[in-house]
Amino acid sequence: MRVFLTGATGFIGSAIVSELTNAGHQVLGMARSDEGARALMAAGAEVHRGDLADLETLRTGAAKSDGVIHCAFDHDFWRAPAGDRPSGFKESSEMDKGAIHALGSALAGSGRPLIVSSGIGPWAPGRLTSEDDNPPAESPMPRVSEESAMALLSQGVKAAVMRLPQVHNTVKQGLVTFLIAIAREKGVSAYVGEGLNRWPAAHVLDVARLYRLALEKPEAGARYHAVGEEGVQLRDIAEAIGRGLKIPVVSISPQEAGAHFGIFAMFAGLDLSASSAITQQRLEWHPTGPGLIADLDQMRWFEA
Repeated sequence: MRVFLTGATGFIGSAIVSELTNAGHQVLGMARSDEGARALMAAGAEVHRGDLADLETLRTGAAKSDGVIHCAFDHDFWRAPAGDRPSGFKESSEMDKGAIHALGSALAGSGRPLIVSSGIGPWAPGRLTSEDDNPPAESPMPRVSEESAMALLSQGVKAAVMRLPQVHNTVKQGLVTFLIAIAREKGVSAYVGEGLNRWPAAHVLDVARLYRLALEKPEAGARYHAVGEEGVQLRDIAEAIGRGLKIPVVSISPQEAGAHFGIFAMFAGLDLSASSAITQQRLEWHPTGPGLIADLDQMRWFEA
């Protein structure tokens, strides 16, 4: 297949490029910069210049491909001043919505698959979130990727959703990367309360393989969980960060979370545990990569 991949030069996207090319697929990867274009060519991919704001470029890339994986998302809001981040996140989500609809418009009625990346939320209090659980209509985390993808089904688009946990290796670890940055800044590695809330996780190579399997066996309306570990306790994550940075590990109260974590406080106390049982059965996917704590313990903490 010829696969159009947005976010092709990113952390997860670059792993997907390797997974697809090694399986014999041709990748048309979107790149914003000359540096990104060179990286894609070195990885054996064809370059498609553009970005999420250029909707016509997205439509063109999708139109000349046999399938699309949408892995890009504008995370620049994290670099904004703390008080500006919520509005920045909403703007990023609206940009993502426009990009998904542009990709879908080029695929409508064709039978060609579109896999849209999303996240896992606290949608099943007291139990593991499953692929059958739906995000609420009103969410405090307004990323609308999944909603936008499912809306395309009525337009004849074979859309599916890949819900991502904390995707990791020894360099990056999803939201944990932001916890590490906060710990460096504050001089302590903190968790909220007893730190028993959990985050699901998966190694980046396992996730890349799942994207390929979902592309090769497309199913309209499917929701997949790229979950290798159903839930890693935040206290264990904080302790691993403390070991790595050689700083104290502390518990803070929910009332202190806002001052300590800033905008990240809305994630720090959430229980996001999730199952991938349905995904594993449907796609015969069995994650084998190292766990999150193992990767944290293998990090080179003080290298630039």
